[in-house]
Amino acid sequence: MTTLAVTGHMDLASDSVPLVRAALRELLAGHHDADLIGVSCIAAGSDSLFAAEVVALGGRLVVVVPSQDYRAAKVKPDHGPVFDQLIGTAAEVLVLPYETANRRAYEAANRVLLERADRLVAVWDGVPPSGKGGGTADTVELARAAGLPVDVVWPTGARRRSAIA
Repeated sequence: MTTLAVTGHMDLASDSVPLVRAALRELLAGHHDADLIGVSCIAAGSDSLFAAEVVALGGRLVVVVPSQDYRAAKVKPDHGPVFDQLIGTAAEVLVLPYETANRRAYEAANRVLLERADRLVAVWDGVPPSGKGGGTADTVELARAAGLPVDVVWPTGARRRSAIA
């Protein structure tokens, strides 16, 4: 049984989504059975792409929701249907005891991801942490410091929306 957690950028450029999806599918291909467990916060972008691929391969999805108000406060209308569909297919949904979605809740959610994982899949462009805490680079650093193997997924041609001129 393999448990993979995910961290990754939410702001993938639209033309990068198929590239990232294909790279995730390739990475997960060796785990395409009921022994695969994927742990995700199912945020827009990388987290949801990973979760959808885990489910498509017949794996078990575990969702970590950072706070009690996360769905109402942070899930944008265009991501709502995907979020709800993934919650509906999850084998387990863990809602953390934070009332409000904030940096503290995100950092706690990242710790839960790492505690449950055998490996971390990071859809990450390699940019160092911003100093705000709770982001993709921060989670990669935490995983590496804990000795957790990290598989970085950033296919050639992938871009973030914020990086587009």
